[in-house]
Amino acid sequence: MRRFLKALVFVPLAIVVILFSVANRGPVAVSLDPFGAADSALTMEAPLFLLLFAAAVLGAIAGGVGAWMNQSAHRRAARLAERELAAKRDEVERLRRIAEPAQTLPSPIR
Repeated sequence: MRRFLKALVFVPLAIVVILFSVANRGPVAVSLDPFGAADSALTMEAPLFLLLFAAAVLGAIAGGVGAWMNQSAHRRAARLAERELAAKRDEVERLRRIAEPAQTLPSPIR
């Protein structure tokens, strides 16, 4: 069922992406010069679909990095909780070892 749903979403999406790529394969000039020099060394030509795909990939990477950085407090809290849990388990194990000899002694007779 899950495989069918993935195909139901990704096949039409792939068709749209392929059609977009074929329709927009002409070169587009992209300039990084803010003063508008068209023949600047900071100008490059590339097909429009490549530029848009590159922008989408860079946006996804930037979003992932931002989310990762935003979750650092949660990861830090999880590491602290793991350390505390390990310390408590060690303490419980130590107390069990101490309590074992006391449990094996015979009870006093009245």
